[in-house]
Amino acid sequence: MSVLVNKDSKVIVQGFTGNEGTFHAGQMIEYGTNVVGGVTPGKGGSEHLGKPVFNTVAESVEKAGANVSIIFVPPAFAADAIMEAAEAGIKVIVCITEGIPVEDMVKVKAYIADRDCRLIGPNCPGIITSDEAKIGIMPGFVFKKGRVGIVSKSGTLTYEAADQVVKAGYGVSTAIGIGGDPIIGTTTKEALELFINDPETDAVVMIGEIGGNLEAEAARWYKASGSKKPVVGFIAGQTAPKGRTMGHAGAIVGGDEDTAQAKMAIMRENGINVVDSPAEIGATVAKVLG
Repeated sequence: MSVLVNKDSKVIVQGFTGNEGTFHAGQMIEYGTNVVGGVTPGKGGSEHLGKPVFNTVAESVEKAGANVSIIFVPPAFAADAIMEAAEAGIKVIVCITEGIPVEDMVKVKAYIADRDCRLIGPNCPGIITSDEAKIGIMPGFVFKKGRVGIVSKSGTLTYEAADQVVKAGYGVSTAIGIGGDPIIGTTTKEALELFINDPETDAVVMIGEIGGNLEAEAARWYKASGSKKPVVGFIAGQTAPKGRTMGHAGAIVGGDEDTAQAKMAIMRENGINVVDSPAEIGATVAKVLG
C-alpha cells in the first residue's frame, strides 16, 4: 500500500522527447519507475529511451495501459496536456511545468472537477514512493523506504525533509510536492488526508509557505479528524515582507492568515508539532515517533 503511486503504476511522459522530458524520464527509469512510454504528437510509432512513443495519451492508455502521467510540456500547452490526460482516463496526473497562466488553470480545475483523476501540481517536483516509483524531478537517492509521509509546497524543502527523516533513522513512505502556484490540483489538506488514512504511514511532515490558506485549512481538518497520527509542520518565508511575492507565484501575503507566523500559530493550535527551522524536522520526527 502506498499513496497514489507504486511499483505497479504504469507511467507515461507527456513531452517525452523534449530536453526536460528526456532527462527526467531517464532518471525515473533508472530509479526503477515503471515507465511504459511517452507522448509526443507527430512522433508516434517511434522509440525513445527504449520506450514506445505515442501520438496521444488515449493511445498510450489503449496500447500500454498507462494510468499515471507526468507532464513536461511548455506553459502555453500544459493546460491542454493536463486535460488530455484527464480525458483519456489517466488516474494520477503530475504536472511539473512552471508558469502556466492562472486563467488556464481555472479552466483545468473546472474540467477535471467531475472526473476520476487526481492532479499533482503544476509547478511542483512531483511525487515519489520510496524505492518504487519516482514521478517527478526529485533526487531519488535521498529517499529511503519507511513510514513517514511528506507533503510540501516547496521542492527543495521536500528533499531536505526526506534527507533529515532518513538520517534520523526513519524512512519515507511517499512524498508529495503539491506545487506553489495559486491554483493547484491537490491541496495540503487533501494530501494530508491521504497520509492520515494510509495504514503504512505513521507520521507526516507538512511543509508550507506564506500565502493562501492551505495550511490553515489542513491544520483545522487534522484537529477535526481526531487523528492521533503525529504531524510535524514547518512554514517557509518567516522573514518575507508583506505584499511581496516570494519565489512561488502563490507565495504572496494578502490577509492576516497568510503570514508565516499566523500559519504557525494556527497549526500549533490544531495539534501540529511546528518547528521554527527546517533543520529541526528530522529530530522532531524522531521525537514524535520515539
